[in-house]
Amino acid sequence: MVSIRRSTPLDGERVLEIWRNAVDATHDFLQPADRLAIEREVVGSLPSAPLWISVDAEDRAMGFMLLDGAHMEALFVDPLHAGRGVGRALVDHAIASCGVLTTDVNEQNVRAMGFYRYLGFAPTGRSPVDGQDRPYPLVHLRRTA
Repeated sequence: MVSIRRSTPLDGERVLEIWRNAVDATHDFLQPADRLAIEREVVGSLPSAPLWISVDAEDRAMGFMLLDGAHMEALFVDPLHAGRGVGRALVDHAIASCGVLTTDVNEQNVRAMGFYRYLGFAPTGRSPVDGQDRPYPLVHLRRTA
């Protein structure tokens, strides 16, 4: 069973572990120098961000989501829990709160693109670079309740 709760300072290390594991499993398109630069940014900000955490019955974090209003800035699931409804539970939680949900996904992240399309997200546009002007195109997606 998956439950959703707000993050606490005690989640910081586990959140970083989930992020690293998920990126290693899904972002093989990143150049090593970019991967390292992104990780530095994440380590400096993610542990203190207001996250939604998906947890198991023992309150162990399996995935997390960062929302900015109705925009999902981040969604990462530990690969050990992928395909078990963790990501879907987080997205459903966001949609229940927001009604309309937008997100951006790296075009090269084929698994994530498939996941979002499966959940009913539709493309609304494309950017040739990511938010830090790196050469990783983003597809802008939107889903309504």
